[in-house]
Amino acid sequence: MAMFIFRRLFQTIPVIIGVTFVVFFIMQLVPGDPAVILAGEGASKETIEALREQLGLNQPLIIQYFDYITSLLKGDFGTSLKSSQPVLDEILVRLPITMELAFVSILITIFLGMAAGIIAAIKPYSLQDIGVMLIALLGISLPSFWLGLMLMYFFSVKLQILPVAGWDSPLHIILPAITLGVGGAAIVARMTRSSMLEVIGQDYIRTARAKGMKETIIIFKHALRNALIPVITVVGLQFGALLGGTVLVESIFAINGLGRMIVDAIRMRDLPMVQGGVLVASLIFVIVNLLVDIFYRLFNKRIDLN
Repeated sequence: MAMFIFRRLFQTIPVIIGVTFVVFFIMQLVPGDPAVILAGEGASKETIEALREQLGLNQPLIIQYFDYITSLLKGDFGTSLKSSQPVLDEILVRLPITMELAFVSILITIFLGMAAGIIAAIKPYSLQDIGVMLIALLGISLPSFWLGLMLMYFFSVKLQILPVAGWDSPLHIILPAITLGVGGAAIVARMTRSSMLEVIGQDYIRTARAKGMKETIIIFKHALRNALIPVITVVGLQFGALLGGTVLVESIFAINGLGRMIVDAIRMRDLPMVQGGVLVASLIFVIVNLLVDIFYRLFNKRIDLN
């Protein structure tokens, strides 16, 4: 297990380098000059050129990139062009908010998705199954921005039982977490149903029923445990999708998280901030994939991670 973890962490190095390379050169295609944005539209050419030299923007792109990589290897994520603060400090302030939102959202995804999938699989092709899958299809189809606005309008404006926006109390996390979690729950529900139906059709399940074993024990102890492998895969992928989804949801609910920070940095062409934010998000996604592989082994001892 330890060797597997070390090997996977070592394999992340080229992935991270590739992420920094792609993001760096894509940002060069974004219209606008960071020096002009920071200096202001009325700034003189001398001021803009001096600012470009100060920021190192007058260097060839390849040199700018290698300077960034060199600093990154030293643990220096650079300095924000907008706030003049260390990028890592800015990220460490915003990251806990995004992680908290993503964590609560994935709990909603797992709980609702697996519950719906199990309910649908217990009586396949019945009205119960069809109803649950129709709701799941609706959950997949709803755009997150529309769902967020509707939840905000209904629970905050009409009923006035939940706050509209911000991040000042535990109540503020409810609406954005539901907005993020519903779409993922629908996907998990469909995968859980499909996997459960495949397992329930196996001979050992029929044998357990023939022996008179209780249906709840058959479903939760035998069928669900063996159906979890593909579900775990989907949940891991959904967590990565949630990190991307926080960009939109944080903007809707005025949450100062990592996603909103990246959007603001792109708008300002704050390259160090964009690089740092995307790099951290990529690292989180890699770690989640590693945890998914470890959970494979926990739920199925026959899987060899070495």
